[in-house]
Amino acid sequence: MENLALIESFSEFKDDKFIDRVTLMAILEDVFRNALKKKFGSDENFDIIINPDKGDLEIWRNRIVVEDGEVEEPNEEISLTEARKIEPDFEVGEDVSEEVKLMDLGRRAILALRQNLISKIHEHDNTTIYKQFKDLEGEIYTAEVHHIRHKAIILLDDEGNEIILPKDRQIPSDFFRKGDNVRGVIESVELKGNKPAIIMSRTSPAFLEQLFFQEIPEVFDGLITIKKAVRIPGEKAKVAVDSYDDRIDPVGACVGMKGSRIHGIVRELGNENIDVINWTNNSQLMVTRALSPARVSSVKLNDEKKTAQVYLKPEEVSKAIGRGGHNIRLAGQLTGYEIDVFREGVEEDVELTEFSDEIEAWVIEEFKKIGLDTARSVLEQEVGDLIKRTDLEEETVQEVVRILKEEFED
Repeated sequence: MENLALIESFSEFKDDKFIDRVTLMAILEDVFRNALKKKFGSDENFDIIINPDKGDLEIWRNRIVVEDGEVEEPNEEISLTEARKIEPDFEVGEDVSEEVKLMDLGRRAILALRQNLISKIHEHDNTTIYKQFKDLEGEIYTAEVHHIRHKAIILLDDEGNEIILPKDRQIPSDFFRKGDNVRGVIESVELKGNKPAIIMSRTSPAFLEQLFFQEIPEVFDGLITIKKAVRIPGEKAKVAVDSYDDRIDPVGACVGMKGSRIHGIVRELGNENIDVINWTNNSQLMVTRALSPARVSSVKLNDEKKTAQVYLKPEEVSKAIGRGGHNIRLAGQLTGYEIDVFREGVEEDVELTEFSDEIEAWVIEEFKKIGLDTARSVLEQEVGDLIKRTDLEEETVQEVVRILKEEFED
């Protein structure tokens, strides 16, 4: 057969791309009908018979016999003389079916047809991959490092699908080599052109939640519910859990004896410090628990403005704020309240903004980032500790401390 290479490729596509028989036949028929439209102007009077398993293809054109010299639509009508060359006993008004050979379409048309076929197969393949991974959004997925670029790591799964792990979706301590298996959640799937872009994340709170589902049987079984999870990737996370079964201690079940159950999750996240907290609908109690490990003396809430004034003993303040302000920031994200910390028993204090004439605004903002927004809160810290916790130079920190001591303590 003249078009043997084209026909043999049917089975190749079916085997390589795992396309079911019905879908393949629909794609093939669509491609051939497009070719017929270009050649003859219409495909409505053509029958296409395809057997993709055997590689058989037949195209039949159906026309009506008319008197010689009365053919007005050559694609739909055939003269009596031409019809009798096919079968000598044809009469006017009868239907004639004549096989069309692919070579009759022309060499260029056949090359274009094959290219169109490949394009349609790839389009179908990409659509299938897109739908497959769209259903996996928010789920944990494992793939192998194939290529390491400056801004992203390119992963391949067992089926050869390409998954992108951008630099900003990696935990700061992550370090991967080619061939390493990487776990993360499928964060998003988008069609860019006809190709699906599959983005994986290891920094998403959803990754932390899914690790709990995998590692904690009670979470997997639905006995324990994860109400909310927040994290600063690679540094600290807080997870609020609840159980509808009073016999279960949700925090204890998640952490395990001496942290045995949560240890695997911590290791996967680059030794991220994870606080597991009992969820409650009592906002005041929830703020108190969220600031763990600090012991809170009292809380005043403003539900309209979603602010919380938290009072603690001076020695508990640094625990509430945490290294780099991580603890208080995560507590705010977990509860939905903007939390301000106050030292219990300290009556006199001055906001850092009161010193804006002598201390530059950006310097004040650096202190606020670590939860220090009053003169006393800064003076209670060691200078060395302030230097470590901020991005400020030693001279700048010492100058701020000097100003505060002169103005505030006088």
